[in-house]
Amino acid sequence: MTKLLQQTKALALTLALATSNVAMAQNPIAQTCFSTDPAPMVSGDRLYVFTGHDEENADFFWMNDWRLFSTTDMVNWQDHGCPLAQCDFKWADDRAWAPQCIERNGKFYFYVPVHSKISKGMAIGVAVADRVEGPYKDALGKPLYEDGKWDHIDPTVWIDQDGQAYIGWGNPKFYSAKLGDDMISLASEVKCDTAVGKAGLAADAKIKRYVEGPWFHQQRTLTKEEIKKMKLTKKELAASAWGKYFLIYAAGGVPECIAYSESDSPQGPWKYVGEIMPQTNDTKSFTNHSGIVEYKGHNYFFYHTGWLPKGGGFARSACVEEFEWQRDGRMPQIKPTHEGPAPIAVLNPYGVHEAEVMAFSEGIRTEWNTKQQKVWVSDIHNGDWLKLREVDFAQPTTRNRKAITFTAASALQGGIVEVHLDSIKGEKIATVEITPTGGWEEWQEFTAPINVPADKHDMFFVFKGLKGCKLYNLEKWRIE
Repeated sequence: MTKLLQQTKALALTLALATSNVAMAQNPIAQTCFSTDPAPMVSGDRLYVFTGHDEENADFFWMNDWRLFSTTDMVNWQDHGCPLAQCDFKWADDRAWAPQCIERNGKFYFYVPVHSKISKGMAIGVAVADRVEGPYKDALGKPLYEDGKWDHIDPTVWIDQDGQAYIGWGNPKFYSAKLGDDMISLASEVKCDTAVGKAGLAADAKIKRYVEGPWFHQQRTLTKEEIKKMKLTKKELAASAWGKYFLIYAAGGVPECIAYSESDSPQGPWKYVGEIMPQTNDTKSFTNHSGIVEYKGHNYFFYHTGWLPKGGGFARSACVEEFEWQRDGRMPQIKPTHEGPAPIAVLNPYGVHEAEVMAFSEGIRTEWNTKQQKVWVSDIHNGDWLKLREVDFAQPTTRNRKAITFTAASALQGGIVEVHLDSIKGEKIATVEITPTGGWEEWQEFTAPINVPADKHDMFFVFKGLKGCKLYNLEKWRIE
């Protein structure tokens, strides 16, 4: 009995430490679902990340829709649900794989690979929306490109400085073409480049060759002032990558690393440069897929891992790291971390906030209603929680803020939301009771007093109620 008690205590301590470590983590950026193949883009003042979606308990790449997340501070992410699904393409029947979206002329063009009913191979489709959040609709009613082969996956799209748009894709070959001004037609023949990752590659490094998951980046040209400030010589500038084109991709077969090549032209020829994220198996995923973006003066590298519970090679999740360009304009090597990037802004807790905005969570999911353009937190059980980072209570509007209100729905038992500071067991500043509302989308408001601090904290919503059953859904919250 004593041995059993010791084992029980040891297990409890292990679980407590695991929960503590998870509460401190930032990567993966979303925990409400598996979010593979991240494709970042900036629109307005927000950074958006389009992802694929691995289904749970998969033994292959079971993927049927795409997901969307956004942030303004790099630590709190809003879950926008599903902007597009494979079933939105009537000519497709499977394999909603790695996407990328781009904005042009006030519209948003979403390029995706799916399995085609027409050719029985993989095909490139394109959908369009008036809002970055969607919903997106099939722009053509047919594939943008297909020929019955299986290597037409993972599209990447970019607009050159002269305004010409390009699209690239492929595994294990790299295909590229010019896009028409309408962004939904090809304006050139499709070029097949089998030399990506080979030119300039040492004979003993063949495993670094291109495999899949291309991402295009055009490196900016330095101004005269920047060259002077960096004290670059003419020789250093001539040998640098400033102003060149980068093709970043998964390389080396299984397990994959992330490597890249460079060129003086948008369509090559490409010369191998090196690895960005070596494969050390720390990611717990035998594939990887990357994208880079500049946001508010910071550079970010996105990739995926198998770090979530039940994660792995067929259950991957988007992660992000901040990086700085090297002096010669090339990429540094980047290591995957659980901590992720530092915050670049604070969260003002006053006013109305969507419940599906969070820095980290455990146990919960999200659902959505596309017609109502509404997303909410669901699948809430006893002991689940979500975290908000960098919550700055010391705002000018602090005075007289004494109540917190949740918009919630419960078809059955209801439960309690506890509001804690800095950890799930930190100082409790509010307790809000959620009573049954008659349905899982029958929304009502529930209010309780809150003891608002005078400085900045992480804030946790800890969900309590009867064990085993679903408690309630949350749509919004506000402090007033």
